[in-house]
Amino acid sequence: MRDALRKEEVAGERLLARLRRVDPFWDAQLVLLAAILLQFSLSEKISVLHPPWVLPALEGVALISLAIASPHPRLRHTPLRRRLSMAVVGLVSLVNMASLVLLINELLKRNRATGPALLGSGLVLWVTNVLLFGVWYWQLDRGGPLARAGDDPGFPDFLFVQMSAPEHAPPNWKPRLIDYLYTSFTNATAFSPTDTMPLTPWAKTLMTVQSLTALGTIGLVVARAVNILT
Repeated sequence: MRDALRKEEVAGERLLARLRRVDPFWDAQLVLLAAILLQFSLSEKISVLHPPWVLPALEGVALISLAIASPHPRLRHTPLRRRLSMAVVGLVSLVNMASLVLLINELLKRNRATGPALLGSGLVLWVTNVLLFGVWYWQLDRGGPLARAGDDPGFPDFLFVQMSAPEHAPPNWKPRLIDYLYTSFTNATAFSPTDTMPLTPWAKTLMTVQSLTALGTIGLVVARAVNILT
């Protein structure tokens, strides 16, 4: 049993290693794709453009373009590609924030007929918020994933437990996307840092914005749900 599990673990590590050789950003692109696909499930009342599929389709085209460029070493390491990838993340984030503003406006109208659909959209926006901020943290910490992989990544923007207690981590441990997604999730649920501390002004600002956004979304959705049930 243990040998079988070990073989599966080794096979999984080999698969991930192949994916990273072909495209070192595949996991972040997958998360961003999930955030884009979630936009298709939003209520039409909080769509930024009509028909509702226009913006997600444009975002998907931009993401596919980045994914096509990623396997080419000369393209994946250029400042232009980094700026374009951040522009795509920024576009998806702006659309998500605009949809949240529209959601707040619709929730305040107290229309029972559209209540359940809007509550579902609120949950989708909250999940999308977690995914997007996780990608932002991953993209910006120490100058990004490529800079962190270098010999001199500079001072960290986030202090992870493994940094302050290296005896509990493998040698030369570095945070991965899942670590930033976990930081984003805990910040969106606790409305404050938990085990990962922001160190720089921009990290504190982003976490503050995320906490306020998550707090507003959850607060309004819960209030609206109570209003519908009563």
